[in-house]
Formats: sequence, structure tokens, C-alpha cells
Amino acid sequence: MNSVDVPLMGVYFIGVLFSLSVHEAAHGLMGHWCGDDTAKMLGRITLNPLKHIDPLGTVVVPVVMMFLAGFPFGWAKPVPFNPRNLTNARLDPVKIAMAGPASNVLLGLLLIVVARISFLFFGGIDNTPELFFGAFTLIVLLNFSLAIFNLIPVPPLDGHYVLNYFLPPEGQRLMYQLGPFGILIALVVSRPLFAHVMPPLLHFLAVAFGV
Repeated sequence: MNSVDVPLMGVYFIGVLFSLSVHEAAHGLMGHWCGDDTAKMLGRITLNPLKHIDPLGTVVVPVVMMFLAGFPFGWAKPVPFNPRNLTNARLDPVKIAMAGPASNVLLGLLLIVVARISFLFFGGIDNTPELFFGAFTLIVLLNFSLAIFNLIPVPPLDGHYVLNYFLPPEGQRLMYQLGPFGILIALVVSRPLFAHVMPPLLHFLAVAFGV
């Protein structure tokens, strides 16, 4: 887009905060179910975005991207867990990690259902206010994008816990050493990844919304 649709981006930014909060709260809840109450004691099993905000990733980066790319994207403060408290120290980190992307997929599907019901209320998709339809489309797209991005198997993203499960100790140590460069690697990888994933994802959304 050539200019920023301020009302749409304002609603969408609220959607970003909510989606990131769902993602992080899901990590904390799964950690609780697996025997670790670290997130619970820190008050992180909540949808209150104030508990999850990372000043850079949740505020600065989304706002900058809103004006540069017209599509805010960011991250929240990671939810910690103590491996010593887990019931299964090997498998439970995978469950905790996967809870985040899974929550975004489920939230995206739920929002599609809510949107389709709302279209009936407005008398069809053609009569639905543009702000409402645009915000729902972007927020659903965001949730699926968050799930896909977080599955990239480099630290600190969730996907690296899944890869770690299958790696020998030497591979796990190498993965740990990649940590400081993980986000940079993920950003480089995400460009070709989303180039392949986005067309079928957009087609799915078009079918789901009945466009």
C-alpha cells in the first residue's frame, strides 16, 4: 500500500498484541500442565498484553513496519520455563514450544468462523464494513504467519526445541551456539519460505472467507 490506513492499522495493532499474548500465554499454560509453574508465578499465563510486551519487538518494530511495509510484525517477551520442574525433561520442552504456534493456528481458525458468522449479520460479505473485513483478514493472516515463522528451527524460535529433540548432544550444543544469530538467520530464511507459503495460504483464506 502507498499510504497507511490508520484506522485499519490501529485495529490490526490491537490484534497483534492479542495474538502475541495468546501465543505466550499458551506457552505458559502448557508449562503449567507439564509440571513447571515458572510462568504462573511470573503472571504470564494471561491475555493481558502488558505482561508480555517487549519494548522493541512488541512496540517499536511493529510500528516501524506498519509505516514501512504496511504490515506490522513483531514478537513478545519469551515465557521462561525451568526444565528441572518438568515431568518429562526431554519431551515437555517440545510440547511447551509447540503450544505457541498451535494457539495461533487455532485462533486463526476461530476468527475465520467468527468472521463468517458476522458476514451473515451484515447481510453478506459485500455488505460487510471494509474496516471490519480488512482487520479480520490481516489478523488471521498474522496468526498463521506467526505460527509458520516460529516453526523455523533456530533459537530462540519455537521450532528449535522440536529439532533439538532429534539431535545428539553435539548437535544441541551447535544449536545453542547459533542462539545470538538465530533471529537474523530466521529473517533470512523466512523470505524464501514465505514466498512459497504465502500463495497457498492466501488462497486458503480467500476460500475460507468466501471471497
